[in-house]
Amino acid sequence: MQSVNIGQSNWQASNVALGTMRMATLTPAQAADALNAALEAGINFIDSADIYGNGASEVNFGKALKLAGIKRDQLFIQSKGGIVLDPQRSHGDLVFGQRYDFSKQHLLDAVDGILQRMGVDYLDAFLLHRPDPLMELDEVAAAFDELETSGKVRHFGVSNFNPRQIEMLKTAVKQPLLINQVQFSLAHTGMIDFGMHTNMQDQGSINHDGGIIEYARQTKMTLQTWSPFQFGLFEGMYIDDDEHYPELNQELAKLADKYGVSKNAIAVAWILRHPAHMQVLLGTVNPQHILDSAKGSNVQLTKQEWYDLYLSAGNILP
Repeated sequence: MQSVNIGQSNWQASNVALGTMRMATLTPAQAADALNAALEAGINFIDSADIYGNGASEVNFGKALKLAGIKRDQLFIQSKGGIVLDPQRSHGDLVFGQRYDFSKQHLLDAVDGILQRMGVDYLDAFLLHRPDPLMELDEVAAAFDELETSGKVRHFGVSNFNPRQIEMLKTAVKQPLLINQVQFSLAHTGMIDFGMHTNMQDQGSINHDGGIIEYARQTKMTLQTWSPFQFGLFEGMYIDDDEHYPELNQELAKLADKYGVSKNAIAVAWILRHPAHMQVLLGTVNPQHILDSAKGSNVQLTKQEWYDLYLSAGNILP
């Protein structure tokens, strides 16, 4: 497993991380199996959020940590807060938010709840989970100061923020913002499309996010990429979906055979091949899928292979 430097700090962690969003669907024993598989693969970074499973994912993670006999200092643990769920608005397993809340008290309460559910006494990182248009900068700054001083949070970052929002937040907080968690995959390439379509008027030229990748490279901010195997928000997996992504799956299969790994590993390797030095967040909690996908950390695709995958996903070069 290769490592990545987190932001402009000296903090190094595995460049593949394990997300816990689906841990609410597991028993503690199954969750322990997922954690053991992650450690076996060399993954030492865990990502969560207070809303995953409405808190149940973090409860199961905490139980699994004890059941697996994993020491706290063997893992870097990160969580996110700032979304308030609305139980009346749901779609399947998804519960939508009723508001974002970056008030000082809500952020402090969110971290306390996370720590209690997980059974740990500090977070290695805490991220603001999607930007709040009603964000009061002084309240966020006061919350970060108290969380850092109390030792409850060691590092800070954001999730799904654009560069201008990050720069605005930087004017108030004294802690470095090391991380921005964003969606990026072979089926979600908008962050790189618009750069290649500069000076054009087609769909690919639309800059939806303010140049997140360019900004991250300039400021040495770590991009954590979520949903590396999905298309849409939660529409489905493009891996083995020959109806929507036949050419992509053919190319994934060809390279998987060449490198002796799974299609998932090639999809991970595609993200890690980008010089922004991203960190891939795996959403699977299947132990074998974790082991298979993590092998992408050690696959170095050629430039042409990277472009071949990009084109097979339905993209064009202008």
